[in-house]
Amino acid sequence: MQTNPILVEALRGGIVESLHRGALAIVDADGRVVQMLGDIERPVFPRSAIKVLQALPLVAGGADHAFGLGDEELALACASHGGEAMHAATAAGMLAKAGLDAGALECGAHWPYNDAALKALAAAGASPSALHNNCSGKHSGFVCVGCLMARQAGRDAREFVRGYVAPEHPVMREVTAAIAAATGFDPATAARGTDGCSIPTYAIPLRHLAHAFARVATGQGLSPARARAARRLREAVARAPQMVAGSGRFDSRVMARLGERVFCKVGAEGMYCAALPAQGLGVAIKIDDGNTARACEVTMAAVIGALVALDDAEAAFVGELADLPLRNWNGIEVGRLRAAQALTAALRH
Repeated sequence: MQTNPILVEALRGGIVESLHRGALAIVDADGRVVQMLGDIERPVFPRSAIKVLQALPLVAGGADHAFGLGDEELALACASHGGEAMHAATAAGMLAKAGLDAGALECGAHWPYNDAALKALAAAGASPSALHNNCSGKHSGFVCVGCLMARQAGRDAREFVRGYVAPEHPVMREVTAAIAAATGFDPATAARGTDGCSIPTYAIPLRHLAHAFARVATGQGLSPARARAARRLREAVARAPQMVAGSGRFDSRVMARLGERVFCKVGAEGMYCAALPAQGLGVAIKIDDGNTARACEVTMAAVIGALVALDDAEAAFVGELADLPLRNWNGIEVGRLRAAQALTAALRH
């Protein structure tokens, strides 16, 4: 495996304390590589960075209309949320519209990632449910897809959706087909793993992932139904960005500020993908060391700052995310996390 360039540096005491290497692909809807750093052909597991691709069947197949899903629910279907009350309630509402409840979810339960939500749940003496899982919106979308399939086949919905996380279940076959169509990469040729929420995850090169997000940005290269679905999901996320991540988190903050100009989504193990509609570009990032919360966000902020049209205030907002102050528990600035020279130089060209 080739050595990828340093994309992000962590500074403390005026010197570089840590380095984060990785790869970056920026691709247009024709599949042309506009910019690249590192190995963009090595297959990587995109994890939650491709939730918008996994949500395409929800809209393309008409389940959104069948169950009357609105912006907040469609945005949650693309989310890795913090388990705040609004997230859990919206997931429960999606399931109720399909005639089921949280018992249908197969993502597992964990405590909310959002600290205030976790403390509130604990103070109430309650335990987390699958609704608090950061993937509950995506899984509620899968259940809605399955419920519509069951209705069309004259089957019992709860029975039909059982086991929907398995690769050969009709719901997951639709999801995998959408990923294959968007990326142009055959999952049958890829390494297959199991994601944190129990669905299959396929190893796909960054170049193909970036191409998929250029297609999400433009609709070009997608079937009419999937192009419509991509546009509708981007619109929903722009209208309800708090559903995609939650209070204080990068994805929600950036999309709340920039609207439909940016669709960005983090994934575990240092993955990030984005669609830039005005530029007709897709972006895919992988940080080698699997750092999710720090390095890949700085990398994505640098990309957005270089490629998206921003006014002065927006540029300052994005610029701070690409050169981020690090503070200790007393609020004292102790260092910075910044885009490295290899990244900034590449983005200038």
